[in-house]
Amino acid sequence: MKSLVVKRSIVAAGHKTSVSLEDAFWDGLKEIARGRNITLSELVSSIDSERRHGNLSSSIRLFVLDFYRNKLADVQAEGDGPGGNFAIRAEAVMPPGHALYLPPQRRGS
Repeated sequence: MKSLVVKRSIVAAGHKTSVSLEDAFWDGLKEIARGRNITLSELVSSIDSERRHGNLSSSIRLFVLDFYRNKLADVQAEGDGPGGNFAIRAEAVMPPGHALYLPPQRRGS
């Protein structure tokens, strides 16, 4: 069985390194870099310089997860009109091809 984790080479802070990431995290990382109008190497260098512990691959996963959690929180805060009864679609915040449908949450549950 093929591993879902792929080892990828990248230059971070002028040094070649490798990270092992699933496609969804790699695609998310590339999308974040594009959205910030910076290179993937610049984004990875920034993540690397700010990590407190753990390996770079884990730090990247946590960074991407945090980015999309914040993006989803923004979508939730905006609502979709009076009453705020809305379904959140993950494709609103996830890279193409990696979205899942999240059904509406019941109020007061």
